[in-house]
Amino acid sequence: MKAVILAAGKGKRLMPITSSRPKPMIPLAGMPLLEHTILGLKDAGIDEILLIVGYKEEVFKNYFGDGRDKYSVKIEYITQEEQLGTGHAVSYAKDFIKNEPFMLMYGDLLTEPKVFKELVEVFKKSKPQGVIALFKVKNPQDYGVITLNPEGSVEKITEKPALELNLGNLINAGIFIFEPLIFEAIERTEKSVRGEYEFTDSMLNLVNQFKGKIVGHKINHYFWSDIGLPWQFLDASNFLLDKIEKKILGKSEENVQITGDVFIGEGTMVRSNSSIQGPCYIGNNNIIGPNSFIGPYTFIANDCQVGMGEITNSIILSNTFIPDFNYIRDTIICENVNLGTGTKFANQGLVEKNFKEDKKNELIDSRSITIIGPNVKTGINVSIMTGKIINENSRIGAHTIVSEDIPPNTLYYHDPNKGIIKKSL
Repeated sequence: MKAVILAAGKGKRLMPITSSRPKPMIPLAGMPLLEHTILGLKDAGIDEILLIVGYKEEVFKNYFGDGRDKYSVKIEYITQEEQLGTGHAVSYAKDFIKNEPFMLMYGDLLTEPKVFKELVEVFKKSKPQGVIALFKVKNPQDYGVITLNPEGSVEKITEKPALELNLGNLINAGIFIFEPLIFEAIERTEKSVRGEYEFTDSMLNLVNQFKGKIVGHKINHYFWSDIGLPWQFLDASNFLLDKIEKKILGKSEENVQITGDVFIGEGTMVRSNSSIQGPCYIGNNNIIGPNSFIGPYTFIANDCQVGMGEITNSIILSNTFIPDFNYIRDTIICENVNLGTGTKFANQGLVEKNFKEDKKNELIDSRSITIIGPNVKTGINVSIMTGKIINENSRIGAHTIVSEDIPPNTLYYHDPNKGIIKKSL
């Protein structure tokens, strides 16, 4: 069986993390999100994969190549030249698939590899025209809700329904298996009110116009996340870190304490009097310490330098410099960031709230995750308030309190006489 992965989008909700790379290429526990998926598909017996790419497509091609040498799978690429919806994206795969069933999935989600095997088994046993993975959520109004008939097949799909409609909480998990008949259903799909060809409309065409059966398969006994929000990114990272095995390939100086499941890559030096508590992943060619505390659920990529301070429950991407007296918790720091000495990240607001209302009066999760975009620099003794976002290429002046989100390419500093100054770079 072949697989088609949709990976053309920009991942706007995760900006500025996705300002320098596509969402599926953001590293988690030592490798890009999409690499975890490709390895899972290979484990399920799939050895031919088509990536539908678009935004920063060269990042995919440079990393994966044709897949043969690195993964023993064949990887091909097709560019979605114009972003006209998920149905439009899937239509590019017709010639690749030809006349055999195929697995289809969104490239920006993470799940356990056993899900792929289960869907294949369900498809072979039921022999439908399609299988769709379903996941129960607490906020169905943010997803496409699937209504099943008494036989367990798709009857209706409702995008982001109002809660008062009470359509249940089974949502489209973005993993499918289809017969090639789905391409005929796509050809009959009309543009939605958003001006796009929605793949959910194509599925309904398959059910209603072609009398095809799409079997729903619930996967709530496995981890699944579409990683649409920053806290979901940390959740996905933590899920993967819980599964790592202890392996120390780097070197340590005297009086270093390493406890729990910790991976330390080649060329990394942990200097004296540092403490690392797992689960934790530290990549290659890093310098940690002296006198550093790296707490649980921390992922540090490659070529970083971390001085005396504390990092816990955070993601630090490559080529980042974190000198002495920094405190970092519940934070995502992108690549090529240079923090000044004494930079502190607040991780808890004065008023604790798990949820807040957005402009549409809908409850949304508001866990406070701070994000520092690529190529950001801060001066000494900067304080960053909880949940703030500093976008790419910005500069924060010394002794400044960041109490608001900072746009890209902005100089932001505190003037003792004039207060906060913001200038475009």
